[in-house]
Amino acid sequence: MTPARQNSSRRRLRLPAWTASLTWKAALFITVMCCALAALLGVLVHVSVTDQTVGQARQRALSRLTEATEAYQDGERLGPFAGIDNPDVPASLRELATDGERGTMVSSDPASPTMWAAGPVDGRRVISVEVDYSQGARTIDGLDRAIVGSSLLAIGATLLVGAFAVTRVTQRLHATARVARRISGGDLDARVSDSRTRHPARRQDEVAAVAGALDSMASSLHRKLLSEQRFTADVAHELRTPLTGLHAAAELLPPGRPTELVRDRVAALRTLTEDLLEISRLDARSEHVDLDDHWLGPLTERVARASGTGTEVIVVRDVCVLTDRRRLERVLGNLVANAHRHGRPPVVLTVDGPVITVRDHGRGYPDYLLEDGPQRFRTDNGSKGHGLGLTIALGQAEVLGARLTFANVPGAGAPDADVSGSPDADAPGAGTPGEDGGGETGGAVATLTLPHGEHPA
Repeated sequence: MTPARQNSSRRRLRLPAWTASLTWKAALFITVMCCALAALLGVLVHVSVTDQTVGQARQRALSRLTEATEAYQDGERLGPFAGIDNPDVPASLRELATDGERGTMVSSDPASPTMWAAGPVDGRRVISVEVDYSQGARTIDGLDRAIVGSSLLAIGATLLVGAFAVTRVTQRLHATARVARRISGGDLDARVSDSRTRHPARRQDEVAAVAGALDSMASSLHRKLLSEQRFTADVAHELRTPLTGLHAAAELLPPGRPTELVRDRVAALRTLTEDLLEISRLDARSEHVDLDDHWLGPLTERVARASGTGTEVIVVRDVCVLTDRRRLERVLGNLVANAHRHGRPPVVLTVDGPVITVRDHGRGYPDYLLEDGPQRFRTDNGSKGHGLGLTIALGQAEVLGARLTFANVPGAGAPDADVSGSPDADAPGAGTPGEDGGGETGGAVATLTLPHGEHPA
């Protein structure tokens, strides 16, 4: 079989998506087990009653055969249901009697079921009797219908009860899964709050145990995150006062190379402190946007000029969007600065409607950034930087309701990747390198997609 046919066969055999549901699997399992149990019990009852009914009819037929044989041997007249060499006797039973054996057999005529009994007399002659078996046949048929009906009723009732019980369990599992997804999305206040976990003395099932463990994990994670956020904010806040004094003292130093180094390091430390304060505010979700209409073309040109890096601006399609200018400039400024710091020129800032891309021709984003997004204080291969610029850009983009994605240039040695899982990672352009460098690629692209309504030029 060719690969194409194999793939086609796999596609044909693929089951519908709903078959993956635990509810349907449980319903199918319950149905199969009920059918198997009903079939087993039905067969056992059918065989038992049939054997009993046939046995009783056989005993009557053999008793009549014995009476008829004695009457024939005594020369008496045979009864109405007995005869010699009766042509209606089944052939197999006649052969058995001809061979000198006695036997019984139920005729196969469904219109008039008859139990035949036959035996040998006078050499090769056959004496036979017949017993009406219609009552027994009706009894067995009625029993079979009762078995089928009761089995269907039992299967339906069991399926309904089982589906109800399984649905309650799966609903609790779905609720737990939804809360887990909310927690992974950053909502650390989400809790399952399963009713069984509210009373510790109450016996808990497995679903309640999972829900309780998830709530405990979320609470612990929330406490640790709040503790880290408070620590970061407190450290940054406490550093501002001595840094302000240190900056003032540095300005009083006499001109010279040592003074320049001190001022440079003080400025870098002040920038790092301000970045930490900004990250702490983003983590606390205390930022509020100041929305207004802004044209993206002039705004991006202003960002490029302010960077003082010679960034090229290309406006494919200019639009006016409702956004926070200060935060948008902060995002684009960080992306442009990151591109020049870790990439290679030319760095191109492109506006195409509400989509803005920043591209450089450096080594590209590192794998960890493509997979997990920007990480604070993460450096690779001796690259400079604290990993805060892209972190702040991503946080401010979330405040704006925008989507910021990162990808390496297709075909440049590294696969495309999208931090937020958005298809915009494939937007045109190449990209900004990661803050901490990466593998040797042909560049990287950062794509910012603004969500607010646009007003065409």
